[in-house]
Amino acid sequence: MAKAQEQEKAGFGTRLRQIGMVFSFTAKRDKLFVPLVILAVVVPLALTVLAVILDFGLMWIPVGILLALLAVLIVLNLRSNKAMMAEAEKQPGAAAQIVETMRGDWRVTPAVSSTTQFDMVHLIIGRPGVILLGEGNPQRVRALIGQERRRLSKVIGSADLRDFMLGNDEGEVPLIKLRSTLTRLPRTLSGKEVNALDKRLKALTARPQMPKGAIPKNMRPPKGAMRGMRGR
Repeated sequence: MAKAQEQEKAGFGTRLRQIGMVFSFTAKRDKLFVPLVILAVVVPLALTVLAVILDFGLMWIPVGILLALLAVLIVLNLRSNKAMMAEAEKQPGAAAQIVETMRGDWRVTPAVSSTTQFDMVHLIIGRPGVILLGEGNPQRVRALIGQERRRLSKVIGSADLRDFMLGNDEGEVPLIKLRSTLTRLPRTLSGKEVNALDKRLKALTARPQMPKGAIPKNMRPPKGAMRGMRGR
């Protein structure tokens, strides 16, 4: 019992620290966050004071406090998500990290194809089928997506294959709308089909490994071969 109570206290303390970190992160990046938090506290408490003055009863005091806390949490959730998305747009590979944290069965392979200019295409397997997410320079990324589509179409069978380009221009998906865009896709595969498709694509992208241990005698080059090659 004592250990369970200690774990609960530690868990509560950890959650409070996490909320504090999120609060600080959002306040530094969102100028409207602190004014909105103040408004979320003042409005419910003002209504509570008004209810008490008008003789509606002291029962409204705890209700007002709970409403104020709820309003602060709602503001924190909405504004922190916006701040985190704005920060993520500056980081290469942010799209893959966002999909990895989504609810549901999403198999993510970050940067399955990329360039030295940080253009990349992420491979995603899920209930909607196979999805290619591109981020970077649109012209270079579309060329990468075309290569991946040709490669994958040979092994995915009848599974749906979609591609999205991340960005804020016409025909592109803003990073802040990525979650909603993917979750709205129709579910065309079962869990077993997702597993089978994942195995096929992993086999496609797997690289052969060198055998461990000493090289067998019949595979060793003949004596003097290396000296002869260096002499050329």
